[in-house]
Amino acid sequence: MTPHKLVILDRDGTINVDSLDYIKSADEWQPLPGALEAIARLNHAGWHVVVASNQSGLGRGLFEVSELNDIHTKMHQQLADVGGRIDAVFYCPHAPDEACSCRKPASGLFEQIAERYGAHLKGVPAVGDSARDLVAAVAVGCEPHLVLTGKGEAYKGRSLPDTFPPQTQVHADLAAFVDDLLAHDTEAN
Repeated sequence: MTPHKLVILDRDGTINVDSLDYIKSADEWQPLPGALEAIARLNHAGWHVVVASNQSGLGRGLFEVSELNDIHTKMHQQLADVGGRIDAVFYCPHAPDEACSCRKPASGLFEQIAERYGAHLKGVPAVGDSARDLVAAVAVGCEPHLVLTGKGEAYKGRSLPDTFPPQTQVHADLAAFVDDLLAHDTEAN
């Protein structure tokens, strides 16, 4: 059974500062300004939040699952400090050459989320900072939202290339997405 209100977020570049060298430890994980507070606002408005994240650093041997768990523990603690929570974290541990079905732009992580919640994801907002996040989301019927943080910064002031789903909505950052979502949510009720 799908929670009535579900949002799926990418992690690196959407919730936290991204790094070309990968986020390999809890010390390296730093939230983007306003991102944790934005998630807390979603929670307080009745929304459930899950994360879908490629973590190819695992498959590349750059860090271990224990370090990924430490990163997520830090994320959960800092979220709790501002009154927010993430219900679940789904991640792909594979390197790009492993040809798995869960590495975005493949839709496997979203299929896992649908299976966990026992429902279709049609119309569920999915937020990410790259085309591959949104291509994966649209494959299962999610509504695509691009944030201009992380890899999304490259698209500030530009029109999106054809690699993005045509219905992609663009937001300055996660807080701006939440402002927009909650404004529409209020109008709908």
